[in-house]
Amino acid sequence: MTALFALATSLLWGLADFGGGLLTRRTPALTVVVVSQAIAAVVLGVIVVFTGAWSEAGDQLWFAAAAGVVGPIALICFYKALALGPMGVVSPLGTVGVAVPVGVGLFLGERPGLMQVAGIAVAVLGVVLAGGPQLRGAPVQRQAILLTLIAAFGFGTVFALIAEASTTTTGLFLALFVQRVVNVGAGGLALYASSRRGVAPLPEGGFAWRSLPALGFVGLADVAANGTYVVAAHHGPVTVAAVLASLYPVVTALAARGILRERLRAVQAAGAGLALVGTLLLATG
Repeated sequence: MTALFALATSLLWGLADFGGGLLTRRTPALTVVVVSQAIAAVVLGVIVVFTGAWSEAGDQLWFAAAAGVVGPIALICFYKALALGPMGVVSPLGTVGVAVPVGVGLFLGERPGLMQVAGIAVAVLGVVLAGGPQLRGAPVQRQAILLTLIAAFGFGTVFALIAEASTTTTGLFLALFVQRVVNVGAGGLALYASSRRGVAPLPEGGFAWRSLPALGFVGLADVAANGTYVVAAHHGPVTVAAVLASLYPVVTALAARGILRERLRAVQAAGAGLALVGTLLLATG
């Protein structure tokens, strides 16, 4: 069951990342986050009502609320980075967020093993190579690398928080619902503030209603991935769940390669691969 749910997480996250990055090339990232998360919140609200998940309410929902504040920041940064591209570099770099749960363990008194130390070193090297240097040609934009690392830290924080927000299936529905409601609230305030500063919340020509199904898919895939990851972590070794769930960049990269025909320079591919290897070493350590 752990392997099944963790692999489902990889598939869902990978497709959600690809879709979100693609939509951000036409629509502001903040708008993509707010609309996609709003759709997910509505669906989760219906599930919460019909499952009676309100009975699971308690102090642990503060963890879900905190995840809801951090989540939009991470998603906005990640979608912007994916829009800057190339996705085949940005997506694997996002997996270094697994260092956050490792950091939490260190704070609680755990000590990293040799494999974890090696994972940190390999991941850092991957970050450097993925952004350059190139002897010729333009490197990946520094802004894309910075945004990806901010997003990775945010994702890792969300994973740590949401894992503490529930211990039962119905409680998970409620926690994910609270997280999405806070996501939409925080994102909506940010969208209002940016529009007040003169930043257009919609592309020229207005909102593309034909993109609504794609936005819904992105939001629902993201929330489903969060849910399947928590289920995987609760039903088996967290290391196994983390390793299998961290394979989602492969899905994004394959989608970008197959649909967008992206091609990576050798040094970029090596850096992205090292970042993923470093992530796997951290998770298995």
